[in-house]
Amino acid sequence: MTPPDRPRARRSARGRFGEKAVLLALAAAATISVLVTVGIVVVLVEEGALFFTDVPITEFFTGTQWFPLEGKFGVLPLLNASIVIALIAAVVAVPLGLGSAIYLSEYAPERLRRVVKPILEILAGMPTIVLGFFALDAVTPALQMVFPGLGLYNALAAGIVVGLLITPLISSLSEDAMRAVPNSMREGAFGLGATRRVVSLRVVVPAALSGIVASIVLAISRAIGETMAVTLAAGTIPNLSWNPLEGMQTITAYIVQVSKGEATRGSLQYDSIFAVGLLLFVVTLVINIIAVRIVRKYRTVYQ
Repeated sequence: MTPPDRPRARRSARGRFGEKAVLLALAAAATISVLVTVGIVVVLVEEGALFFTDVPITEFFTGTQWFPLEGKFGVLPLLNASIVIALIAAVVAVPLGLGSAIYLSEYAPERLRRVVKPILEILAGMPTIVLGFFALDAVTPALQMVFPGLGLYNALAAGIVVGLLITPLISSLSEDAMRAVPNSMREGAFGLGATRRVVSLRVVVPAALSGIVASIVLAISRAIGETMAVTLAAGTIPNLSWNPLEGMQTITAYIVQVSKGEATRGSLQYDSIFAVGLLLFVVTLVINIIAVRIVRKYRTVYQ
């Protein structure tokens, strides 16, 4: 090997070593992520199994009263509150998020889009406890002007602030999906005499439907798992009701309540947080699986 070739060979060897090191680091990161997920599931299942040795699973899923201190462990009030607040949040977030996504993708100038989109996404990074206080100090008083008998803690205010929280998620993902639609489809529609509104609603939105639906489903999953905002705004009283004007306690709010240290480790009340946590994990997993299947079924690949 000639002298000029030796530095080149050393650089090539260092390059191969660096590439292998990067691959090992990426593989380690993926492995750690999987192991952490498996560890969480194992802990939830093991601790939840201790709970179900004392409480029949039929009582857990069909009971209509949740009063752990009295030995009543019917999870329906907690599950009902989580679903009600998530539905209210979806009613708020879907029109706002989808509307802002259509505007940013199809109507807003590029300079305005570069300014508005980051500002909108700041809302997603806002601490949720701040939104909880916002619900108590601003949203609930405003609602009391419309509903005079409304209490301080209610599901409607909680659903509204959670809807504001997940709006950037729907907006950002939907806008990315719509901007991925080729301009040739827009130009073809404009060439046929379609207006911008028709192009937006009948060409771009259907073409990006998989991404839009996936963003909505993922946002609802995020709403079901929200904790501090609903803990402050909805209250801590288990209530099996579909009336959004009443106070309710969600699954996450109950976990927060017990995690404060009121229940001793090893007690049935302490084990119950793992049971409801396992239920929340399963519900979120099912929603995410639905989102993945929707994306795979309606995904459009552009060449």
